[in-house]
Amino acid sequence: MTDRQVAMPVLEVICSLIGWLGLYLLFCCTFAHRGPEWNCRLVTLSHGVLIVLLTAYVVFVDGPWPLTHAGTENTELQTFALAVCLGYFFFDMGWCVCNRTEGPVMLAHHAASIVGILLALLMGVSGCETCGVIFGSEITNPLLQTRWFLRQLGLYGGLLGDAVDLLFILLFATVRVGVGTVMFYCELTSPRTTLIMKLGGVAMYALAWVFMVDIARFGYKKSRAKYNRWLENHKLKETDTQKLDGLSDKTD
Repeated sequence: MTDRQVAMPVLEVICSLIGWLGLYLLFCCTFAHRGPEWNCRLVTLSHGVLIVLLTAYVVFVDGPWPLTHAGTENTELQTFALAVCLGYFFFDMGWCVCNRTEGPVMLAHHAASIVGILLALLMGVSGCETCGVIFGSEITNPLLQTRWFLRQLGLYGGLLGDAVDLLFILLFATVRVGVGTVMFYCELTSPRTTLIMKLGGVAMYALAWVFMVDIARFGYKKSRAKYNRWLENHKLKETDTQKLDGLSDKTD
């Protein structure tokens, strides 16, 4: 890549980082009564919605198709989408490290994402499949943030919380793991994709399965807890019914 081709993505990443930081400070001023995590998650929610829409347009409308064109040269729109996402990951990684809110798995995911996007920008190739991976990875993010906000507002225990959890699990399993497996195979078998990008794909795919196992455990525990509560309520209703029947017999 020429100096100009490198300078433009660098400038876009810097502008993106400043933009996300500015949005965070704006939220801090607007919601001064809330904690830092509330405002950071608002930024995360904003990024999730924006980047999903942007990468969806890149993948499904602008092209090329990542399942057949993995390893091809980046387009201007792909470069822009990657720069916007990378600026956010720099912001969020810095915030998480400073506030120590995330565990090693999430930090590893952030680090792998940063390295993968950096490589795609610096080498000028593999932008289409990288945007595809970002779309699949971030499509569940707005639901994850919505779940956190519902918990903070005391609205998670109802039907809305169950709907958000169910949709999150279904999207993660079908898009991030299901479609992600197909994309992972296409990337590994593509003759154009560089070895380093294939290794990055292995790391991201492995992390996706780590998250999938945790999500499956969460889904099982929540379903079992709800079933046990339903069983207890059903037994209580039967007991109450029997008591009422007993009282009726005595009064007769």
